[in-house]
Amino acid sequence: MTEAKNPRSLVGTVVSNLMDKTIVVNVERRIQHPLYKKFIRRSKKFHAHDAENTCQIGDTVKIEECRPLSKTKRWRLVKVLTEGIVEGDNA
Repeated sequence: MTEAKNPRSLVGTVVSNLMDKTIVVNVERRIQHPLYKKFIRRSKKFHAHDAENTCQIGDTVKIEECRPLSKTKRWRLVKVLTEGIVEGDNA
């Protein structure tokens, strides 16, 4: 068996945690328009494996590429960088 030497890693924001042991992470990047030279934001969503169900919506997380875990999951959670705002907590 051969293992990936340097798996890709991305940083993004959790937008959904409704599934069991799965989070949806929105990764945003900035690109420059080829003609107008203005910077544009592009985003993509990735399904990632969260084994302990630790992430909440709004958390900033680091994910890493791994072997396919299901039809859509090809990423796994490495660590939670910052915790997001909990909705409905106005105490």
